[in-house]
Amino acid sequence: MSFRIFLAAAALTLPLAAQAESPNVTPGEWEFVSVTAEVIADVDIPDQTNTERQCISQEELDSADFGFIEEEQDCELLDQTMNADGLTYSMICRADGGEATIEGEMRFMGEQIEGDVDIVAESPMGAMTMKTRIEGERLGDC
Repeated sequence: MSFRIFLAAAALTLPLAAQAESPNVTPGEWEFVSVTAEVIADVDIPDQTNTERQCISQEELDSADFGFIEEEQDCELLDQTMNADGLTYSMICRADGGEATIEGEMRFMGEQIEGDVDIVAESPMGAMTMKTRIEGERLGDC
């Protein structure tokens, strides 16, 4: 699963709008590790770690269509700010009788990316709070 798809699945997030400047991300092969280690819920949910690799080209970084956040149905973007050094966003997703509030932040540091995604959800299965840490590292050329 690619980093962008992982974020969609883990955080139910939306795409970035066209950006004025490219993110401070060096093109190449990247490895992303996401760790969801803090889950507070009415049901037991084990910690999860996902590792994915992805090639990111300069053309993708320069494209107005490129985003680190994937579109997800039934979500509404409340706020987003993106610049060369990172992005922050907040959104709300509603589906199947439940609602999730998502707050995310990513920091772009050339050959490293780090970020946090916090989700607070209410569903027919009960309340849940989930914190995910994401770290990306450029491994080399594609």
